[in-house]
Amino acid sequence: MNTSHKNKTLATLLAFLFGGLGFHRFYLYGKKDMWAWVHLVLFPVSVFAGFIEALVIGLTPDEKWDAQHNLHSGRQSASRWPLAVLLVLTTAVGATVFIATLARTFDLLYTGGSFG
Repeated sequence: MNTSHKNKTLATLLAFLFGGLGFHRFYLYGKKDMWAWVHLVLFPVSVFAGFIEALVIGLTPDEKWDAQHNLHSGRQSASRWPLAVLLVLTTAVGATVFIATLARTFDLLYTGGSFG
């Protein structure tokens, strides 16, 4: 029984770019995945979850990834340098978005938004 091979780099890229919309979950688990739909409904909060999930997906060892997502695909994953670059980008952009959101939240809470 051959099933489609799930590419770890593509799943990481989808979580990085469209994690708030749950595209990575639709890619991995299909339309019946409840958490993919939760991502769509709770988009603003899901953006942060998407960055975290991109890191979790990308840092999963290839053997564990294949055991979980590619058991019957007949192929093995071999992560290369694009995944490493994507993980660095995810960390940088995710941290920047988180810090900017935190700063803006404190600005609104304590100054009423007078600094922006």
